[in-house]
Amino acid sequence: MKLIVGLGNPGKQYAKTRHNLGFMALDAWQKKLAENNEAISWELSKKFNAEICEAIFNGEKIILTKPMTFMNDSGIAVQLLMHFYKLKTSELIVIHDDKDINLGEMKIQNDRSSAGHNGVQSIIDYLGTQNFIRIRLGIACEKPKKQDTADFVLDKFGLWEKKKVEEMIEKAVEEISKLLN
Repeated sequence: MKLIVGLGNPGKQYAKTRHNLGFMALDAWQKKLAENNEAISWELSKKFNAEICEAIFNGEKIILTKPMTFMNDSGIAVQLLMHFYKLKTSELIVIHDDKDINLGEMKIQNDRSSAGHNGVQSIIDYLGTQNFIRIRLGIACEKPKKQDTADFVLDKFGLWEKKKVEEMIEKAVEEISKLLN
């Protein structure tokens, strides 16, 4: 069994922001999975304070998760799910935006610090380890010099950025599949 977590913030006002790239990538992968699984869809779980979608991929049960705790408290939902399903951190994949990677680029890493990402730090704090796989999706681009980091990550992608984002999400979907094979 694998737990795949996309990081973001709940609510329509955050739906297409840079900080919700983890949600966007997970939504794209869920749509791909739905082509091969009968009627898989997102369900809100009050028990885990997350949207959850269960599916089978290559004969293995996977749980897709979008924490509804807001980014900075993502670890709460992840810890609840990890304990409930008795998962090891080697069975966890976290997908998130990264302001230190160029827009359109991505890195897959294991056992790395949060590098200042509050959602990842929350997961590290709640699990007591950083030893899990992360798919880091780049959002860095030229931003106005005086723009605060919080304002930048909560901003929507511009028109010229959307094509790169779509291509990166397609690559992330491919990488998730590779990691599960």
